[in-house]
Amino acid sequence: MLETNTHTKESPDTDVLTSVESPCQLIVWNDDVTTFDWVIETLMEVCGHTFEQAEQCAMIIHTKGKYSVKEGGYDFLKPMCNAITERGIGATIEVMSEH
Repeated sequence: MLETNTHTKESPDTDVLTSVESPCQLIVWNDDVTTFDWVIETLMEVCGHTFEQAEQCAMIIHTKGKYSVKEGGYDFLKPMCNAITERGIGATIEVMSEH
């Protein structure tokens, strides 16, 4: 009788932990004291917007009362939010709702 030697190599079950950060948006709020120029300059310096992008955002903020000027993870947006509020402009971070 031939003896067949079969070996089964078992792989341990591996749980892969992935951290999926919820997408967020950086909201800038309108007020009655901040100038368009200051908002535009802030968005260019803090968020890296071009002049045209910043100008469009400022107009939307003015007409709609608020606008999402940047999207990303919370940790990415938090320093920008802090920098904007330190300049006297209202800003918050909101978790984007899934549609």
